[in-house]
Amino acid sequence: MTADMKDRSGVERDRITTVSLTVLCQSFQALSLGGIALLLPIIRKDLGLSFTQGGSLAAVTTLAYALMQIPAGYLSDRFSPKRLFGIGILGSTILALTFGLVTNYWQALANQTLSGFFRSLLFTPGLALLTGWFPPDRRATATGLYLIGGYSGSVIFSLVGPLLVAAFDWRFSFISVASVGIIAILFLLRFGKDPPQTGERQKGNMLEVFKLFRYKMMWVCGGIQYIRYGVVQGITYWLPSLLIHEKGLSLQLVGFIIAIQVLFMAPSNILGGYISDRLKNPTLVIGVSLSVLGVTTGLLISAHNTILLIALIFINAIFLQMYFGPLFSIPVEILGVPKAGISTGFSNFFANIGGLSVTFLLGALKDGTGAFKPGFFAICGACFLGLALTFILGRIRRKAIA
Repeated sequence: MTADMKDRSGVERDRITTVSLTVLCQSFQALSLGGIALLLPIIRKDLGLSFTQGGSLAAVTTLAYALMQIPAGYLSDRFSPKRLFGIGILGSTILALTFGLVTNYWQALANQTLSGFFRSLLFTPGLALLTGWFPPDRRATATGLYLIGGYSGSVIFSLVGPLLVAAFDWRFSFISVASVGIIAILFLLRFGKDPPQTGERQKGNMLEVFKLFRYKMMWVCGGIQYIRYGVVQGITYWLPSLLIHEKGLSLQLVGFIIAIQVLFMAPSNILGGYISDRLKNPTLVIGVSLSVLGVTTGLLISAHNTILLIALIFINAIFLQMYFGPLFSIPVEILGVPKAGISTGFSNFFANIGGLSVTFLLGALKDGTGAFKPGFFAICGACFLGLALTFILGRIRRKAIA
C-alpha cells in the first residue's frame, strides 16, 4: 500500500469515527429537551409546578441558548469545532444528570439556564464538525445527519424512560442515562478528529455579524427560523402533556407515540436535505413542509378519535424538521462558506427566540384558558405566515444566484 493510499485510509477512518461518535454523543442532549417534555406531568407534580413554570424551564434554557448563538458561531469559525462541541456536550450531559437531583422550581430553573449555555456550544460547532467531513454539494444532507443523533436519543428515552420511571422514579432515569452519555463523550474527546477543511473557518470576524442585519435575505430567513423552531418546540414540548391531560392517554402509550413520532422525524431531515440538493430548490421543501404543518396541527388539536389523532401526529412529524437543512443552507449558499459559522449562529438565534416564545406562550395559555387549543391554533397560523415568507425568500434567492 502506497503512502497516499495509507493517508486516504487514515482520513476515511477518522471521518467514520468522528461522525459516528458525534452523532452518538448528540443523542444524549435529548435528555434536556425530550426527556423533560415526556416526563413533565410527573416532574410538575413532584416539584409542584404550574404549566407556566413548566414552560419556563424550556423557555429559560432556550433563551440562554439563543443569546449564545452568534458568539458560538464566531467561536466555531475561529477555534476547533471538536473541542467546542466536546465542552458543550459534556457540560449539558452533566447538567442532565444533576437535573435528577433538583428539589424545587428555582433549582430546576438554574439547572436549565446553565444547560442552555452549554447546549449553545453544540449546534454550530457540531454542524461544522460534521459538514467539514463531507463535500460542499452534500452540505444540506450532512446538516440533516446532525439531527439524527438527537432524534435517536429521543426515541430511546421515550421507550426506556417510562420503564425506568415505573421501576424507580423520574430522577433515576436522568441520572442513569446521563452517566452512560458521559462515557461516550470521553470517547469522542479521545478519538474524534477535527475535519481537514479547517482553513476556511479561520476567516470569520465577529464584526461581520452586524453586517448580516443589512441583508433582507437574513431577516426573512430569521423570520422563518423563528417560526420553524417555535413550531418544533411548541409541539414536541407540550404534545406529551396534551395527550396525557386532555386526550387521556397513559404515560407508557404516550412514550411509545413520541418514540414513533421521532422515528418519522429523523429520516425526514436527510430526505429534505437530499431533495433540496437534488432539485437545487430549498424553498420548495420549506414551503411544502410549512403547508402540511399548518393543516395537520390544526386538525390534531381538534381530533377526538385516537387512531386519527396518532395518524395526524405521525404525518405532522414527517414535516416538522424536513426543511431544517434546506433553510440553513440558503445563507451559506449565498454568503459563502467563510461566513458559515456566523450566518448559522444568526439564523439559530432567531430560531431559538421563537422556541422560547412559543413554549412559554403555550404554558401561559394553558394556565389562562385551561386548554392547549388556543396555543396550537396559534402555531397553525404561524405556519401559514412562514409560507408567505418562503415565497419572499424564493424571490430573493433567485435574484442573488442570478
